[in-house]
Amino acid sequence: MALRTRNLVIPFAAGALLAGAPALLHAEPDATAPLIPEAEVSDLAADLDSILDDPRLDGGQASVVVRDAASGETLYEHDPDQRLMPASNEKLLTSAVAMDVLGPGYTFTTTVATTGRQTGPILRGDVHLRGTGDPTMLAADYAELAARIADDGVRVISGRVVADDTWFDDVRLGNDWAWDDEPYYYAAPVSALTVAPDTDYDAGTVIVNVDPGTAPGQPATVTVTPDTDVVTIVNEATTGAAGSGNDVSVEREHGSNRIVVRGSVAAEGSGTGEWASVWEPTDYAADVFTKALAANGVRVTGAPVRGTTPDDARVLAEHTSMPLSELLVPFMKLSNNGHAEVLIKAMGREAAGAGTWAAGLAVLRSQLPGYGVDTATVANRDGSGLSRRNLISSAEIADLLVAVQDRPWFDTWYEALPIAGVSDRMTGGTLRSRMVGTPASGNVHAKTGSLTGASSLSGYVDDADGRRLVFSIMLNDYVSGKPSDLEDAIAVRLAQHTEDVAAAARTVEVEIPAVELPDDVECSWAKAC
Repeated sequence: MALRTRNLVIPFAAGALLAGAPALLHAEPDATAPLIPEAEVSDLAADLDSILDDPRLDGGQASVVVRDAASGETLYEHDPDQRLMPASNEKLLTSAVAMDVLGPGYTFTTTVATTGRQTGPILRGDVHLRGTGDPTMLAADYAELAARIADDGVRVISGRVVADDTWFDDVRLGNDWAWDDEPYYYAAPVSALTVAPDTDYDAGTVIVNVDPGTAPGQPATVTVTPDTDVVTIVNEATTGAAGSGNDVSVEREHGSNRIVVRGSVAAEGSGTGEWASVWEPTDYAADVFTKALAANGVRVTGAPVRGTTPDDARVLAEHTSMPLSELLVPFMKLSNNGHAEVLIKAMGREAAGAGTWAAGLAVLRSQLPGYGVDTATVANRDGSGLSRRNLISSAEIADLLVAVQDRPWFDTWYEALPIAGVSDRMTGGTLRSRMVGTPASGNVHAKTGSLTGASSLSGYVDDADGRRLVFSIMLNDYVSGKPSDLEDAIAVRLAQHTEDVAAAARTVEVEIPAVELPDDVECSWAKAC
């Protein structure tokens, strides 16, 4: 992937008024207010215009809005009504509506049930593994379910593990997702029954671990986390000389669970791990659970199948997920696409009795007017922003950001947004390496977004006077590397915003530190932040 290494310095003229004056350009004059020279009034707008006057945006599009968070008054706008691809800024809409429709306390439940009868150590009948979409189910959670069955004295299940994913439909990939994204974990298939290999909760994926073999020239050692027979590894990777570095590719072949590993990993090195999506998460979950039963001394006589849990089945074991209020952290901090899509389907199931994208998106759109969003001007195709047919303007996003401040769950949602310059992954998230050492560091709470030719940043910043501002920046159709440094420059400029003329006179140049970011995807999708 191409990397951005450009430093950006934001110049501000000494003595300029860096303050809410642009808002005066959009309001009737106040006869009691002191007169401010017109040149000073326009400085904020001039500075932001200057940032956007970058050759990388020539021929591209930019939609930018800045508002006072309390009043909603517009301080700056640039093509505010231009509909653009929001990329992962779509998650702002999904997460807010989910908090209203599902509620902060919403949880997912995974159950093991049976209609069979236990005779001594033998359970005569099938066990039904039923999911409701929990994206946080780890192999360890399936092991706990298996252990509870073993604790009941079961040593043989004379039947099968029946995987029940019918809480959602069987459409695995979102609307308009590109076929060449399918093998990668940021486009993992969605199922009501799935497995996450890590505590980032990348559901529907496995981690392919590539370690050096016994000596240079020998095949690399490849393992999968968690252990599963659902995927087939084709190992074409070799062990390179000590100190040669790692150059490994891991790619699942389209429409299959055949994962090809190529390249070289250095002898005596630490190896590497790459995430790959699994073609059928339901089968993956059934396999992991069956292995967990075996590890707990429970043998299943039949092969796993898919099916529906009978209404009269009794529950043998149950796992309940963390509440939505906690899931928001890995979801929003790390921009997890799978979490967004699960929430869309969960909203469809909750409000319309159908765990489908169509039902969930209908719920989403029915709620958006309550945040001041005009759905006649917005296109919603998925919950994550991976579809390139999502369309929205910065003005509509700013409307939502102003409106959600009145929701009872706002503080939880606000803290779940990535925070600029904070190094902890589950605090800084996709902004952890951006705006470090600037007035925006630890201040900006905002959602990032990245696709090929699309970059966005929308959220909140407290200016130098302590006044909270809402901003939305969307950049589309550039052909350069990702111009997210321009977003950072705008956010830093807003953090310096002041109505104090004397303080403005002391404003100095701020250098935006260079960071390395993948061009086409969110940095967390490439495990680069």
